[in-house]
Amino acid sequence: MTIFKSVKSVAVAQLAAAAFLILPQTGHAGDIEAGRTRAQTCIACHGPGGNSPTSSVPTLAAQPEQALATMLYQFREENRKNPVMSPFAANLSNAEMNDLAAYFESEKRLTPSHQTKPANLELGPVLAKKYNCTQCHGPELKGLQHIPNIRGQQHDYLLAQLQGFKAMKRADMDGNMTSASTGLKDEDILVLSDYIAGLSN
Repeated sequence: MTIFKSVKSVAVAQLAAAAFLILPQTGHAGDIEAGRTRAQTCIACHGPGGNSPTSSVPTLAAQPEQALATMLYQFREENRKNPVMSPFAANLSNAEMNDLAAYFESEKRLTPSHQTKPANLELGPVLAKKYNCTQCHGPELKGLQHIPNIRGQQHDYLLAQLQGFKAMKRADMDGNMTSASTGLKDEDILVLSDYIAGLSN
């Protein structure tokens, strides 16, 4: 328990450091137009305006600016690893990450194509409350500050992330997702990913 608390304290300190380094404490952090120009390289995978056409690739549109900047920071610092994102983020400056984050936050998230199973429309909200999804990601699951918007996120991406957190294979800077996922049953993960992916913004 002491070791876990120590590791979590370090993680929280890293998160605070990331937020301090990347985002100014007041005002709008990034330049939307500069981000729009730089984001042209992101379209191939994440789609125009950050609305991904692929279920395994996350939608970036309408992500909280701080959440997206923190994700890029994690890839740059190799806390998270991905064969595409890691090399892309490796050479980004803090200002460039802020610009990208500001741009994608400004874009509207489109209505998801995923259709939630009728049974999960009832069970999903119950599980989202039980496992504190709505406590951290907000009552509408649209994220807050460094916590991402998961409402209407791509289904296969959500599924993979939840499975990764439960297996403790997914990087988790503040430890909250790993902690919340340990109690998830495999069927709970299937319900939550199906339910959340079908939510319109």
